[in-house]
This record gives sequence, C-alpha cells and structure tokens, in this order.
Amino acid sequence: MAHKITSFLIAETSRARKGKEAPSTPPTKSAPHYFEKSVPAQHILGTEKVKIGLPAGRGEREVDLLVKTYHPDAILVEGTVEVESVFADGIFDLKEKLLEECFRVAKKKGAREEPSEEYTVYQISGYQGHPELFLKTHGQKIATLLKSEKVELDDQEVEHTLSSYQFKYAKDDLIIVDWDGAFVFDPDGEVGEAIEMFELGNYQLLRYRILDEDLDERMKRASKLSLAESEKWFRTKEVTQAFRELIKIRSQSVIQFESMERDIKLIGDWYSARLFYLLAKKFRLDEWRKSVQDKLDSLEDVYGIVSENLGFSRMQVLELVQIGAFFILQVGWFILIILEFFYFTR
Repeated sequence: MAHKITSFLIAETSRARKGKEAPSTPPTKSAPHYFEKSVPAQHILGTEKVKIGLPAGRGEREVDLLVKTYHPDAILVEGTVEVESVFADGIFDLKEKLLEECFRVAKKKGAREEPSEEYTVYQISGYQGHPELFLKTHGQKIATLLKSEKVELDDQEVEHTLSSYQFKYAKDDLIIVDWDGAFVFDPDGEVGEAIEMFELGNYQLLRYRILDEDLDERMKRASKLSLAESEKWFRTKEVTQAFRELIKIRSQSVIQFESMERDIKLIGDWYSARLFYLLAKKFRLDEWRKSVQDKLDSLEDVYGIVSENLGFSRMQVLELVQIGAFFILQVGWFILIILEFFYFTR
C-alpha cells in the first residue's frame, strides 16, 4: 500500500513567465477526445530540490518542487512526498513544512504574499477492497486533516465532513473534497487527473479573489472622487481613465471566466467535469462570480454618477464663464459709448 501527500500553492504574480507548456495529464477515466484542449494549460518553469523532515523523527527526504504558471498572472508550486502512512501523528506538521517550502519558492519566483491559495491532497493506493473501510477506521484523522485542525472534532462534524462532498466514480475509488484539502483513494494510484482538477479549481478561486479585491480598491477610489467637490473640474480626465479601465476589466473577466466555464462544460458529464463541479460547489465559485458581477455593476453605476456630477459642474463653470464674458462685453460697450459721447461733444 502506498501513501503520498501532494501540496501546492497558487499565488498572484505581476507577470508570469510562460515557460514550456506542460503536457496535460492523460485521463485515466473515460473522457472525450478533446479533453486535453479543454483544460487551461500550465507552463513549466523548472524544479527546485528541498529537504523536508519526515514524521516521528524519521530523518529528512529530498523533494522536488515543480514550479509552473497559469499564464499570465499566477504561479503554481507543487511538491509530492511519499510517507509510510498519511494517518501518522506528524503528518500535519509535514504538510505545513511542505507548504512553507512551496511558498518560499513561489516568493523567490516573484509571487505576492497575498492573495494565494494552498491545498493538500492525501493519496492512498495499492489497497484491496472498498475505500469506505478507511473512513470507518480513520474517519476522525481524515476529517481533521481535511480541515487542517489539530483538535479532535465532534462526531457529527466528522460525519458531515466525510459525507458532504464525496465523489465516487469506480467501485473501488473515492474522493473526499474539503476547503483546505482532499483525500483521494485509488487502487492504481492514478491521481494526476484529479490533482490537475484541484489545481484548476483553486486557480479559478484565486482569480475571483484577485478581481474582487481590485474592485474594492476601485470602489474606494470612486468614493474619493465623488467627495472631492473642490477638485471636480480637474477630475474629469481621471474619471474617464477609470471608465476605460472598468470596461477593460469587465471584458477581460468575461473572456477569462466564460471561456474557462465553457471549456469545462465541453468535458460534459465525464469524470473530470463531475469532479470539477464538486470543487466549484465546495469553493462556492458561483457565489464568488455573482459577487464580482454585482461589484462590477455597482462600480459602473458609481462612476456613471460621478461622471454626471462632473459634467454638471463643468456646465456650471462654462455658464459662469459665459456670463462673465457677456458682462465684460457690456462694460466694454458702455466705455465705448462714453468715449464716443465725449468725442462728439468736445
């Protein structure tokens, strides 16, 4: 029986190098012939060797961290280590050390500290029989690892964790999904396809978080623009530029998210699509999408109001200028009349 842990971190970067396109994991379950073209491509930047301490003082093990990117603005660092048992007492600390190394390498490659997403996949293979037997004997440990908790969980919480987001495809496999991690039981150890879906789900969640935070900052800027009454006349150009950026963000978000969802839908009701939909439900991607869409609409309304106010202020200034010019013209005509009067009466 083989036990492995795969931890990965996805973080934002200003500009991800494209690198060599990583070959898509060949599907081991039934999949349409266009599967590889339907999944967003990863690009390999290279590997870095690190040493990770094993549980129970069993020494250190050298681990290859694979550095990849989702072009153009996300970096992914992934590491896998084989362990004697994923149910050992020191597994939680091992996972934390592995994620720390992933984060260190990601920062060295230009990743920002926040926002980022980290995830751990616990894999068990080479067993015989039904994987549900592991849930009966190690249910408490599985639930605490999935939730990254060190405290002993209540029995009801354990039952909820193990049963709420299960995915069973073949008779002898099982996947349990949670927010911080997943357990994958596969007798043949063919888990590459599942890990790629986990990475894709976290990448989409990261994209929503990045856009959500960006919209919050733009909303603050719009609020400052609306309050700057004394500077409204000089803010027209700034608002115009903000409008252009908003249109660009909306178009980019539509292109990115719609294309990703379209490509996933192309996979249909096959193994990968069903697993991705389970992840999307757990990560609440639909709620994130709605939140981002609402903020885009609200920001557009705010900029519209600010623009109207600036336009109204500009009209007021122009009217004052027109009135002043007319007054100066009248004064000039009056002075001219007086001069002509003195000229003819002299």
